[in-house]
Amino acid sequence: MPAALPPSAPAPSAAPGAGVKPRATGPFRVMPGFRLSLGFTLFYLSLIVLIPLSAVFLKTFTMSWDAFVAAVTSDRVMASYRLTFGAALIAAILNVFFGGIVAWVLVRYRFPGKRIIDALVDLPFALPTAVAGIALTALYSTNGWLGHYLEQIGIKVAFTPLGVVVALTFIGLPFVVRTVQPVLEDAERELEEAAASLGASRWQTFARVVFPAILPALLTGFALAFARATGEYGSVIFIAGNMPMVSEITPLFIITKLEQFDYAGATAIAVVMLTVSFLLLLTINLLQAWSRNRGRGANA
Repeated sequence: MPAALPPSAPAPSAAPGAGVKPRATGPFRVMPGFRLSLGFTLFYLSLIVLIPLSAVFLKTFTMSWDAFVAAVTSDRVMASYRLTFGAALIAAILNVFFGGIVAWVLVRYRFPGKRIIDALVDLPFALPTAVAGIALTALYSTNGWLGHYLEQIGIKVAFTPLGVVVALTFIGLPFVVRTVQPVLEDAERELEEAAASLGASRWQTFARVVFPAILPALLTGFALAFARATGEYGSVIFIAGNMPMVSEITPLFIITKLEQFDYAGATAIAVVMLTVSFLLLLTINLLQAWSRNRGRGANA
């Protein structure tokens, strides 16, 4: 029978770690206060984006279906849709082509004045849109520096739909350049050298090595340029001429409705533009995901 401990002797201590609950093994979060940060983010996003967009839809719901259809399908509104989305699409395609070339030159070549040209790419970001519109109008008008010579060969830019395309191309170029440029800088030159060592021509190297790598960036730049062009107002109204059924853009038509205190009609047109823009951006995002998955499958 074991001997009893004397009254003054201390009780044996528990084994190390006994009675301590094991720490739950879950995903480790580096950022503290994740729930608070997430709540603030959702609150800010709702305050700035979701609530205003919801107000647009709620204001439109005050109209009857017949009044809504009549407001968004009139001949003048349909003409503005065709000009706005058509010019935005053409400008975005032009920016993808020429913006890709500009990004390629800035990354792959060295020449005098490169830093100046690189800084000038961001000029449409810093330049007020109204100033850009006035400058383009002065440049391409009948008595402008370029418009005078274009007029002699039968090309009129200012106060025509072509002027709208020029303005939208001007403000959308930086989106493509700044999206493609870092991708080209991070591209592995060894893959291009390996393709060349295997006998591939420059065109084959670009088509099979470089282009698949920058395709997601090109699609992103296209989406950003298109989204900016569809809602552009300041740089377009000066060079467009704002002639109904000819060169009147949809944002200007919305402003006209607001000046006439037709808030329901303005929000109805805004809902159509928002829906079409969302569907187009969703399609582009799906194409981006498809191109990324295709690239990963090819590299596997």
